[in-house]
Amino acid sequence: MTTYKLLWVDDEIELLKAHILFLEKKGYQVETVTNGYDALDRCAEEAFDLILLDENMPGLSGLETLTRVKELLPTTPVVMVTKSEEEHIMEQAIGAKIADYLIKPVNPTQILLTLKKNIQQKEIVTEHTQSNYQQDFSRLGMQINDASSIEEWKDVYKKLTYWELQLSETESGMQEMLSMQKREANAGFAKFIRKNYMRWMEDPEGRPVMSPDIFKRAVYPLLDKGEKVFLIVIDNFRYDQWRVLLNEIADAFTVEENLYCSILPTATQYARNAIFSGLMPTKIAQMFPDLWVDEDSEEGKNLNEEPLVSTQLERYRRKNTFSYHKINHSGAVEKFVAQIPQLQKNDLNVVVINFIDMLSHARTESLMVRELASNEAAYRSITQSWLRHSAVSELFKALASQDCTVVLTTDHGSIRCYNPIKVIGDRNTNTNLRYKLGKNLSYNPKEVFEIKDPKRAGLPSPNLSTTYIFATQDDFFAYPNNYNYYVQYYKDTFQHGGISMEEMLIPLVTLRGKKR
Repeated sequence: MTTYKLLWVDDEIELLKAHILFLEKKGYQVETVTNGYDALDRCAEEAFDLILLDENMPGLSGLETLTRVKELLPTTPVVMVTKSEEEHIMEQAIGAKIADYLIKPVNPTQILLTLKKNIQQKEIVTEHTQSNYQQDFSRLGMQINDASSIEEWKDVYKKLTYWELQLSETESGMQEMLSMQKREANAGFAKFIRKNYMRWMEDPEGRPVMSPDIFKRAVYPLLDKGEKVFLIVIDNFRYDQWRVLLNEIADAFTVEENLYCSILPTATQYARNAIFSGLMPTKIAQMFPDLWVDEDSEEGKNLNEEPLVSTQLERYRRKNTFSYHKINHSGAVEKFVAQIPQLQKNDLNVVVINFIDMLSHARTESLMVRELASNEAAYRSITQSWLRHSAVSELFKALASQDCTVVLTTDHGSIRCYNPIKVIGDRNTNTNLRYKLGKNLSYNPKEVFEIKDPKRAGLPSPNLSTTYIFATQDDFFAYPNNYNYYVQYYKDTFQHGGISMEEMLIPLVTLRGKKR
């Protein structure tokens, strides 16, 4: 058992003997001094796990002692103990970053609570979280086995993400157990998609909300109520990253959270164009050939989003005014924020933010970025830092103060890939690691989800014999040529285009400012 060392500073320390004995019986080692100067001497000689500091002492006051202790031991929690309830003293102590504030007379239980909160919180939280996940493990396993509808799979994914976020904040050894359960869930989810995807494509009215349905289901109903709507599409934005963003903006917005299902391939060219056009890709290619870009084209795959929005509004005979903005850096965000009062005149403002997709690609290509985002928790942390410290934070603050409704979503998520699967294709085969299309693909059908009739799946068919194949779980496609180099380069990278909960079950959130 760990023994924690405390320093108690009080000019009436003799009156606290009973409290000290109580703490020593609980396993704490308590050292005492009667003035601030002695406290500073002890702090200069050794470290303490926590300091209890009287505010009202002769000589060096508690607040003066606090300031100088922080210079010597900046990370040691200090609990101020005082008879005074004067507000200015509390504010000064809080400003000097005390860990807690206790009013005399204190009882032993109060002191024990503050010690546990400030010294042992991490291990107590770890033990509690670990125990709760262990209890939920079997129940969640049964839920994974029994899931047979998209709503049940959303619930599974939400629970797995909840535990992932909880465990990542602890020093628990349960992460591997959770990773195993996530792999099991993604295997089950892939079977579910194989069984239902083609049926969804043939029954647009009966399917769950998918990429072409976003405007119809989430945007038009708000416009019909006369609300001003800002549609923010953060490219490649996973549900766990949304939960991190929620922590940053929850104080400013009321939140209505949902998940929707991306179409296949879960890639920008297909999924985002489907959002903006309200059509499946094959329909875009047929109806607006000038706005569809083939896989083998050198032209950018997402350059026609604004005209696609226009075609959708026209098709639904809507007269709504709208603007479109693509944001790739903080300067563009700042410019957009300055325009918000003017943009309020529009019924709809569409904003695409590309940072997270850029981060994902940079992680693949840069060893330094891969080190910084070494796992999911680190990837989320970089996302959180970006949200907190970039101009995007100002964007959400500005929108929270406006009389508007924000619909926040994405085109797809991504999954961290580990397992290479061999595929052979001709020189015209696309380069994506999670899906391939071509007329001469060679692969093991048991390892992929294959679509041999692309038209039925709403996908363009460059050739009469085009087949699409999709990687599932944490697989990625690798060519036999330079196989070892290829695998080493792409293993443990975040990819998208295929079938996983992380790629397909993605945020669709409605936000309204609390103070507008």
